[in-house]
Amino acid sequence: MIERQAFAEEELLPLSALQHFVYCRRRAALVHTDRLWGENRYTAEGSVLHRRADLTGTEVRGDLRIARGLRLRSLRMGLSGLADVVEFHRSLQGVRLPSVPGRWRPVPVEYKRGRLRREEGYLVQLCAQAICLEEMLGAEIENGSIYFGKTKRRLKVEFDRQLRQRTRSAAWQLHELIRSLQIPKAVYSRKCDRCSLYDQCLPKAGSDCAVERYLKRSLPVLPDELESESP
Repeated sequence: MIERQAFAEEELLPLSALQHFVYCRRRAALVHTDRLWGENRYTAEGSVLHRRADLTGTEVRGDLRIARGLRLRSLRMGLSGLADVVEFHRSLQGVRLPSVPGRWRPVPVEYKRGRLRREEGYLVQLCAQAICLEEMLGAEIENGSIYFGKTKRRLKVEFDRQLRQRTRSAAWQLHELIRSLQIPKAVYSRKCDRCSLYDQCLPKAGSDCAVERYLKRSLPVLPDELESESP
């Protein structure tokens, strides 16, 4: 796999698409190629949790600066989006920020609903945010955190070489998928039951023939069809 040196602004994809892609390639294509979206209890709870984090602005607490809704971008990965929270800790090993005295160490914090758990898509999405910050600030970011709303606990994530490689590879494959304009076939697994696109995806329908049979059973018969079937 040969990666490009840089992407153009108009080619940038949302950071959040990486989580969709790692969770399910078909979901990523349905959302970002077919522009489909659906809501369920999980997405609604996630939206509520993100309302405070999505407020833009900076809060200062001594040697800690908390930036919410910070815009991120990486031309090398071809991604852009908003960070839920980026904490800047005062540190001699940190970077300088515009119009702010001292040096600061950036730490991305992603907000998620539910209980604390290590989920691949969450780790990749957070790592992508760190890589964006490194590219923007010229920083080296060793770790970040995922905050889980139900348990109000944080999972510390180390950005080691393996996770960085998975993240860059996922970003490149995501671009390949979107450029192809292809929608991967549905393959049912237990995680499908929690997906907000379950009704649009029809994961249990399986093959194209099965989808066709499902549509014939589900859709109403139109008058033209009735006439064509009459003797």
